[in-house]
Amino acid sequence: MADKDSGSGQVRVAAAQFECVPGDVEANVGRITALARQAREAGAAVVFGPELCLTGYELAMIAADRRLWTESDDARLDPVRGLGIAVVVNGVAAGPEDQPQIVSTVYGPDGALVTTYAKEHLYENEQEVFTAGSGGGRFSLDGVGYSLATCFDNHFPEVVERNAALGCQVHLASSLYGTGGGREERRTVHPSIAKTTGMHVMLANHVGVAGPWTGCGGSAAWAPDGTLVAEADETGPKLLVADLEVEMSK
Repeated sequence: MADKDSGSGQVRVAAAQFECVPGDVEANVGRITALARQAREAGAAVVFGPELCLTGYELAMIAADRRLWTESDDARLDPVRGLGIAVVVNGVAAGPEDQPQIVSTVYGPDGALVTTYAKEHLYENEQEVFTAGSGGGRFSLDGVGYSLATCFDNHFPEVVERNAALGCQVHLASSLYGTGGGREERRTVHPSIAKTTGMHVMLANHVGVAGPWTGCGGSAAWAPDGTLVAEADETGPKLLVADLEVEMSK
């Protein structure tokens, strides 16, 4: 991934773990903004949140109310733009033929739109509400390549391997893993991604009520060899900050 103009360095990345307010975009933007400011003060370059953190994991609400969709220029997202830190938010936006998709939107430190990524692999009843995306899911910031995937995407090797092959060094997984079986999934899927791709992997997970689930928290970071670097517990909202050693392009 590195070339002759590259050198090793450290990047600080933050995962925002919190309980969403069901169907309240403004309230959730407020929570994300507060955590993003904390991340900036902690020196993080990027902060990202869980799956559908703009709305909560509320599929029935989303299907019934288009006002829960948020395009990249939505004024309700103004508070997360221009915070001096890159912010990745996950919500609902219009895709092909004006059908809803689960979309990660990335804003740069200056508030400019960097990229969007639509979830490619929809889980169970998500298929009744959303259409799937295809490809993409990466961006570069200050010489570091970042990979994006949303929850079930992380269970498909071709998604993460594609981004690693294109030079990404840090994989950001916006997810919802629940109590029970979700605990084991979050413990096994992500270190496996790290070992398979050679990327650092970070997980931002829900905690508390998330639609029909109860998010198990446990947002975490893993090194490229699969070693756990940092981990949040299940007790509530947390900002998990991790320092990652990467090869930085000049």
